[in-house]
Amino acid sequence: MEPATMAWTLAAAGFALVYWFVWVMGAAEVQGKRAVDLQMGSIADDKVGDRYSQYWSFFRSPKDTAAAATADKVPAFVDTFYNLVTDIYEWGWGQSFHFSPSLPGRSHRDATRVHEERVADLLQAGPGKRLLDVGCGVGGPMRAIAAHSGSHVVGITINEYQVNRARAHNRKAGLDARCEVVCGNFMAMPFPDASFDGAYSIEATCHAPSLRDVYGEVFRVLKPAGLYVSYEWVTTPLYRADDPAHVEAIHGIERGDALPGLRRQDEIAAVAKEVGFEVVKELDLALPPAHPWWTRLKMGRLSYWRNSLVIRALTLLRVAPKGVSEVHEMLYETAHHLTRGGETGIFTPMHMVLLRKPETPTTAAA
Repeated sequence: MEPATMAWTLAAAGFALVYWFVWVMGAAEVQGKRAVDLQMGSIADDKVGDRYSQYWSFFRSPKDTAAAATADKVPAFVDTFYNLVTDIYEWGWGQSFHFSPSLPGRSHRDATRVHEERVADLLQAGPGKRLLDVGCGVGGPMRAIAAHSGSHVVGITINEYQVNRARAHNRKAGLDARCEVVCGNFMAMPFPDASFDGAYSIEATCHAPSLRDVYGEVFRVLKPAGLYVSYEWVTTPLYRADDPAHVEAIHGIERGDALPGLRRQDEIAAVAKEVGFEVVKELDLALPPAHPWWTRLKMGRLSYWRNSLVIRALTLLRVAPKGVSEVHEMLYETAHHLTRGGETGIFTPMHMVLLRKPETPTTAAA
């Protein structure tokens, strides 16, 4: 083969390889993100590295971030976290940023939809109902619940980039008439008292430095007799603070997911009662007979290196901003900690509580 012919053959093979990695393997789902579209939210390209370093420094000691002196800074760093990870999540995960028990013989997308539709059924949602999505992300659950129930859903997220992504997805799905998205802090929501028939949060309130503040706000905006479902990230009774392996797994989850300290499983219902809720049901949806939720995280080394190669190539070509590789590596390491938490049973991302606001006013704890 002549040198010129060989060069063109190698170039064509290289282009085909890049095309396969980026355009074919790069999209998580039909309406998700492609690798070539990765951004870092609203962070300017030349600031990504600095903002990542600031985030990592702040959450290096997770328990310290829950202290009174720094609790007011948590929302800003959670906002930074979602600027850093939203596009990577959409590229590799889809539009629903949460876990679900695996279903034998069913896809991850099917399992996710079933997990979300359970929320609508628990809330007894239906046409004419107005629901609140507390920490809606880019709106995957919102759209599933609106489509399943016929309810009108209003989502709130602290991240403006996610607001824009969610609105774009709502339009593509033809659900923008039934799905609204508001930018705001769920610990001080811009909604009138008693303005929602029901509410839910799916793996979102773990970012709050005070669960009491979030639950208090949800209680305020719910109508009397309104129901609230929350899937909470918690440590289970199997967690031992004197076991270094347990501590490293939990701290790894906290550091890599912008959490100001995971709560214990037995704290959730107690906080709900403090703000005035009645506890209707409490259940860890990760327990048997549920199938493992962490199977999606057991990504093979080949998949990891493929994704890492794509990101590094796009960064080198200046298609993706500098700093994306570091964020991707952080998420990969966090996946290991989450998997360890699931396999040992010391952590669950789906401790479910179903709460009701009493029909008659009660006096919440001071």
